[in-house]
Amino acid sequence: MAVFVPVMQRDRLGESGVEVRLGHDLVDAYLRFVAARCRPNTVLAAGFDLLVFFSFAGIDPVDVTTGDVLGFVADQRRPRSGNVVRLADGEGGLSARTVQRRLATLSGLFGYLVATGAMDASPMPSGLTARGRASRSTGRGRGSRSGSVPLIRTPVTLPRLLSPPQARALLAALRTRRDTAMVLAMLLAGLRRCEVLGLRLGDVHVADRRLHVTAGKGGHERIVPVSGGFLTALAEYLDAERAKAACRDDRVFVVLKGPNRGHGLTAGGLDQVLKGAKARAGLPQATCHMLRHTCLTRLREAGMALEAVQAQAGHRSIESTRIYLHLSRDWLAREYHDAITALDAETAATAGHGVDGDDATGQQR
Repeated sequence: MAVFVPVMQRDRLGESGVEVRLGHDLVDAYLRFVAARCRPNTVLAAGFDLLVFFSFAGIDPVDVTTGDVLGFVADQRRPRSGNVVRLADGEGGLSARTVQRRLATLSGLFGYLVATGAMDASPMPSGLTARGRASRSTGRGRGSRSGSVPLIRTPVTLPRLLSPPQARALLAALRTRRDTAMVLAMLLAGLRRCEVLGLRLGDVHVADRRLHVTAGKGGHERIVPVSGGFLTALAEYLDAERAKAACRDDRVFVVLKGPNRGHGLTAGGLDQVLKGAKARAGLPQATCHMLRHTCLTRLREAGMALEAVQAQAGHRSIESTRIYLHLSRDWLAREYHDAITALDAETAATAGHGVDGDDATGQQR
């Protein structure tokens, strides 16, 4: 059995591409295949997931067994760093979503190796046999249609939001006009982090009050309306800060100081901006995705149709947008009170009929 110790290397390809290598011909070929189909962030995530797995397994990909995969799952869920736990669910290991994503990456790798003839069969377990007689006989138990349950159960959780006072505190803690414009792009237009950083000067249509989003998830493009508040903040940044940054490309948001001055801001740079503002504002948490979730939830609470929220968010499936029905407290309360009022009226009418009407024998009650 051959030993494989992965070492991750990455190089830029062109303006926005990336090449990731781990030092094994088969794995590197798969990562090149992923790079030909997916966005750079997906390639980086796949490379890191494979780095974690093969650092754990330490063997050649063709020698991996189902037992190795199951052992990896157990290791990933093992509590780490002593008594440190996640506040979201109180667990000490990696989250179920992280483990599930890494298993999906492994499934992709071994599916590729089977398709190319490097392996006869994939070592990935498809799931555990569902319990119960109904599941075995009909496949309609608690498991999937094939009569199995997921290897990793992913809990359904609601995204966290910023309250209006928290949003105001965060905006007040920002130090530059650039930072204000970036935060408002997420807080007022619901853009993702990659979409904010991917904006170019030609994507801003001030007269129409719209943005042409070209760096959407999966490479999908869309045109979204934006508020006057964002456009005002953007104009102030362009006039007062970007114009003095000796910009070297047409990215809207650029580095303002240091050796990379004038180059497009990176995801790490935006994360640092939010991290610093969060600390100065005294907030427990503030991330780019929280800002996006806050925007889309507020839009839904204000009466925006779910299909319109889907278009604004850039969701391919409306199922992804339905989460904002649960986050919108006004919508849920309104639906509940309308329903319970109708039920109360029906109950009152039935009770009144029972008091004043005749029984089944025609006798007056």
